[in-house]
Amino acid sequence: QVQLVESGGGLVQTGGSLRLSCAASGRTFSSYAMVWFRQAPGKEREFVARINWSGGTTYYADSVKGRFTISRDNAKNTVYLQMNSLKPEDTAVYYCAVGLIGATRPRDIGYWGQGTQVTVSS
Repeated sequence: QVQLVESGGGLVQTGGSLRLSCAASGRTFSSYAMVWFRQAPGKEREFVARINWSGGTTYYADSVKGRFTISRDNAKNTVYLQMNSLKPEDTAVYYCAVGLIGATRPRDIGYWGQGTQVTVSS
């Protein structure tokens, strides 16, 4: 059974930084991508960043490019999302997910974490 456990969310001021972690277990992920999505109140879940478990190729939404960095630690089966220069519009619940190579849509995802709240105050 796949388990994804996020941590690292919290409250931060505009311009601040947070690092989210996602510990994955339950299967081999080498053929998949690890993906971060977010969902703000009243809005649809949106793609944030993706990293292929094998090879480490990354891809970002335009809204976070240059501010967020996704990375992975194969030995720990953990994916990270380093978020810098945070803005109030980054406020959302952030979800870690396992999906297809190239995933950018919720329907490309097979497994979801429980989510972690990120709040950026102005």
